[in-house]
Amino acid sequence: MGAPWQPSSTHMLLVLLLVLPPLRVRATHPDCSIVRYFQRQEAECLEIIKSERQTPAPLESPGQRGCPTEWDGVSCWSAVPVGQSRAIACPDILHVFKKSEARIQRNCTESGWSFPSPPYHNACELEAISSNNDTEAKKGYFVTMKVLYTCGYSTSLAALFLAICIFSCFRKLHCTRNSIHIHFFSSFILRGAAVFIKDAILFSDESVDHCTMSTVNCKAAIAFFQYSVLANFYWLLVEGMYLQTLLLLTFTSDKRYIWWYILIGWGVPMLTVCVWVVTRLQYDNHGCWDDYTSLYWWVIKAPILLAIFVNFLIFLNVTRMLAQKIWSPDISKNYKQQYMRLTKSTLLLIPLFGVHYVVFALFPEHIGVDARLYFELVLGSYQGFLVALLYCFLNGEVQAEIKRNWGKWQSSMESNVFNLVTQDFTA
Repeated sequence: MGAPWQPSSTHMLLVLLLVLPPLRVRATHPDCSIVRYFQRQEAECLEIIKSERQTPAPLESPGQRGCPTEWDGVSCWSAVPVGQSRAIACPDILHVFKKSEARIQRNCTESGWSFPSPPYHNACELEAISSNNDTEAKKGYFVTMKVLYTCGYSTSLAALFLAICIFSCFRKLHCTRNSIHIHFFSSFILRGAAVFIKDAILFSDESVDHCTMSTVNCKAAIAFFQYSVLANFYWLLVEGMYLQTLLLLTFTSDKRYIWWYILIGWGVPMLTVCVWVVTRLQYDNHGCWDDYTSLYWWVIKAPILLAIFVNFLIFLNVTRMLAQKIWSPDISKNYKQQYMRLTKSTLLLIPLFGVHYVVFALFPEHIGVDARLYFELVLGSYQGFLVALLYCFLNGEVQAEIKRNWGKWQSSMESNVFNLVTQDFTA
């Protein structure tokens, strides 16, 4: 029968990966999910092999050795006695191999396992592969995406820092409402910084194999990024909760809830990320924890969906209460204007920030990749600028305070100039 086939643990896997379209989605390379699939299959197979070696069992009779369990780089072949064969299906990897009824067979001979028949490349038909032109176009598309979201986050960071300075510098703007706005702005700053840190650690060096990269730095960067995203959504939830509290208390000044808001906005995300980190360390500690196909990703996704759902309920309740107060004859025109001013920004932000996340959360990661990238990276990068615009730059109270201080500064300058001229004239 000839010499037995000596499988290479990486040869077949490398051949498969070389023909796969080199797409890049979010922080995770889709190629990596394929690599991890084979790594999991290999690990399971090696466990079986280890178990068989520890508890050897005769396959047929003491005189016959048989063929032990073997990993050939693609599939795991279970042990069989000499003279028997084993048949398996093609690897079940979505969007890589087409559905096929073909079976690959190997015989157990006196000299070991035979060659796979038919060979993998004949039995397992690959999905349509992108051409070189498509690959270059996609590469240019993702480079453009990176430029757009880098500009977006830079613009947002500049606007948010300016907004925080305005709220902090003018004493008349110091209040519970604006304190919550500052925390909300800070969560966006954290998110923008996390994106730049993540890109710097994961994608700055093109020579690094991202599929096998598993350093403390890259895991910390992903954990920090997830914390910033969670904090972003939970401070939006706090904005909604505070608006509802104001409507219920009819603008009664009450600072008792501020520490509860801080606990919700920063504490709940911290607790969630800690649980997620411990879970990944314990049960799924591979790569850089940027695999969005992992079931443990729901530890992050579920709290975000919960925050969006609660915010949607607040959105409906606030709309109902606002309509009642606006149409109530007992509410003065001045109060009605305050209600409208305080609610218009939050009522716009709640559905704007939450709808696309809910829509994409209901579909698998490979569905609507281009739309997902556009919403989450490009439009998402300008959300901080939009928040600063609505809550600060277009805020009538802020504009009035800036005009008042600008007028005072101009008057002070004119007074100083007049005093200098007077002193020169009388000298």
